[in-house]
Amino acid sequence: DVQLVESGGGSVQAGGSLRLSCAASGYSVSTGCMAWFRQKSGKEREGVATFVGFGTAFSVDSVKGRFTISKDNAKNTLYLQMDSLKPEDTAMYYCAAANSCPGYVDRLYVSSYNYWGQGTQVTVS
Repeated sequence: DVQLVESGGGSVQAGGSLRLSCAASGYSVSTGCMAWFRQKSGKEREGVATFVGFGTAFSVDSVKGRFTISKDNAKNTLYLQMDSLKPEDTAMYYCAAANSCPGYVDRLYVSSYNYWGQGTQVTVS
């Protein structure tokens, strides 16, 4: 069975940093396709960051330059480094994994992923 376990969320002041982790079991972080999503209160889940061709990191405009996705293949763990946090980054953050890698343009769509973690809450005040 695939299990994704997020950690690292918390409450921080604006301008602060957090690093989220997503430990995977039953799924290879090194060869699979994974992404970070977030869901703000009352809103739909949205893609935040993923990898595209040749392992290049990609993030949406709202977090570009502040959030960085990375992975540690030896630890089979995905990370999201979040710097310069803003109140509008407040959300539940989820990691996701796909059975088969979607096309690049689909890598931040919820429907492209089969497995989800339980989420970790990030609150920025």
